[in-house]
Amino acid sequence: MPIQLQECAFTYGRRKPAVFSELTYTAPDGFTVLLGPNGAGKSTLLKLAAGVSRPAVGHVRLGHLASHTREYRQRVAWMPQTITAMTGLTAREQVAYTGWLKGMNRTDAWTAAHRALTRVELADRADVKTKHLSGGQLRRVGVASALVHDATVLLLDEPTAGMDPTQRRVFRDLILNLATADVQVLMSTHDVGDLAEEATHVTVLTDGRITFTGTTSDFLAHAPADASQAHRAEVAYTLVAAPPPLPAQHTLGTE
Repeated sequence: MPIQLQECAFTYGRRKPAVFSELTYTAPDGFTVLLGPNGAGKSTLLKLAAGVSRPAVGHVRLGHLASHTREYRQRVAWMPQTITAMTGLTAREQVAYTGWLKGMNRTDAWTAAHRALTRVELADRADVKTKHLSGGQLRRVGVASALVHDATVLLLDEPTAGMDPTQRRVFRDLILNLATADVQVLMSTHDVGDLAEEATHVTVLTDGRITFTGTTSDFLAHAPADASQAHRAEVAYTLVAAPPPLPAQHTLGTE
């Protein structure tokens, strides 16, 4: 059951330019990478999809559930860019606390925290204080926190930012495994090489507009045949993310 944004308009203030004017988007099932440069509106789209922000105009739904309802937020989990280690709490305690905030009772949250940490391959660090975890491990705690209440949609905002290549590879494998286990994943990034060829779908957002959404193979097909395998995603992105040309202007005395 995909998340749908219907003719959404959003701005962060009356005197600020609109991030979106009439954004309509249906997040595909499976694992989708949301590409776009900084400032394109990726984080705002995810906040709308998570119910963290509400559009000034338009609707965000998951099936018949509206984004402002409790039932919607129980189905949809959002992981922001920054994951903060809660001082004094272990990994399991931090994840359980998130479950409690989501409305779970303490016993269920404690049990679910262990299950969520197991899903992100961090059960062996469950009793370690989060302040002692590596950056990559703390990101996995963030994913576990997002999954603790059995969400079926996972929204990730730039989750691999700041990771070294090894951490990024581990995180990629984790997300791919989750996406094949009945969890719909929508992950934003400005790094074209970040999972673009491993995702099932790609969406490109440029200046608040969807300039491409489709399967990964259709996305890569935009690259010319002579593009190297290592650079196909980058070339395809350059072509589909480019803003449309301005209409030709005609002036008197010219043809």
